[in-house]
Amino acid sequence: MRSKDYGDNVLAGDWRRPRKGQIPEIPAEPGLVAEDPDSGFCGAVVGCDKFGVTLEDRFGKRRVFPLTKSGFLIDGRPVTLVRPEAAAPEGGRPAPARSASGSIAVRNLRAQVAKESRIYVEGVHDAELVEKIWGHDLRVEGVVVEYLEGVDDLPAIVDEFGPAEGRRLGVLVDHLVEGSKESRIAAQVSSPHVLITGHPFIDIWEAVKPSAVGIRSWPRVPRGVPWKEGVLAALGWGDDVGFAWKRILGSVRTFTDLEPALLGRVEELIDFVTAPAP
Repeated sequence: MRSKDYGDNVLAGDWRRPRKGQIPEIPAEPGLVAEDPDSGFCGAVVGCDKFGVTLEDRFGKRRVFPLTKSGFLIDGRPVTLVRPEAAAPEGGRPAPARSASGSIAVRNLRAQVAKESRIYVEGVHDAELVEKIWGHDLRVEGVVVEYLEGVDDLPAIVDEFGPAEGRRLGVLVDHLVEGSKESRIAAQVSSPHVLITGHPFIDIWEAVKPSAVGIRSWPRVPRGVPWKEGVLAALGWGDDVGFAWKRILGSVRTFTDLEPALLGRVEELIDFVTAPAP
């Protein structure tokens, strides 16, 4: 369970804390979506000068951050924003369009044959969320996302897939934290062609920021109560899980509506399964 970029322990370390010398410099072009991890403020670049960069969130609120600050997040990764080169003359090329994940959108994209490598996620909701935010990126790369019904049989599923060089498997697991059942299952898989990583949330619903959904926080559900049903009861959303999920998914527009703990993990998986063979 390792890749050369992310190490061999998916449960340790802080993905926000890059290694020395590895923080790239990104021009603060208009429309670029960035997040300040210290305050949690996410927004698109609407201005940049020698004093700082101005971000505007989806509610129209603006904040100015100094360009000397390192550790902004783009695509879930730390970057240093720098002042862009002089604007193009009138009639020049516009700023590139961005996908929901914040990456540069590929225009006139043509479907390509899917790679043998795959990304597995736990359930339908996980797959739909990944598709909504990273669907464009995955189609550019030719990567297919498939969903499992839980990870209890993950070692057997991995064996059946038959991972090999050029046929990599990435697995996104819910609630992958030290001491959890999921972490013990993940530890049973040791193929160098498999990367198992995950987020700390009990369910993928929690990876959506409460502010995006219009709630103050996700409810704490007592032990012994099914999590989704407990959330619906606490929020007064009725008992239709499918309808509730449509409401949640419909509130997600871009990666800024998701928690960084999920963003980094999905980006890891995409990098892993699309890495060129040595």
